[in-house]
Amino acid sequence: MNTPEADLQPDSSRKAMPKDMPVGRLIGFEIKEGADGRAIVALAAGPQHANPMGTLHGGILCDIADAAMGIAFASTLAADESFTTIELKINFFRPVWNDLLMAEGRVVRRGNSVGYIECEITDESGRLVAKAASTCMVLKGQRAAGR
Repeated sequence: MNTPEADLQPDSSRKAMPKDMPVGRLIGFEIKEGADGRAIVALAAGPQHANPMGTLHGGILCDIADAAMGIAFASTLAADESFTTIELKINFFRPVWNDLLMAEGRVVRRGNSVGYIECEITDESGRLVAKAASTCMVLKGQRAAGR
């Protein structure tokens, strides 16, 4: 990870590893790791996540990628900072029905105001299912209040 403009802050672990993530409960994913610009989210994909064709809905893959990238980016924040996602892109490579998926997010570039994060989602056999990328804007001071 390239972080010359913004050092990782010791307080950032509470933002990266939240005790409760309502969307995680709703979808059923678990945060496995989140520190030092990297995060892993796991999901046991099953029929409850299916689209009308019976395969895993692409929005579910977006959710776990977004969570992994957000947790990874949150781990780089100072105590008085927050962030918001300003762009998210995903490519789907293979269908999924029932599988244990791992979404690994990592900060590629963390600047003072904008960061770029990537995520690879793999299945239980280690095959690449999808790849996502996100751009996040750092919010400071009043802009970070309440976030």
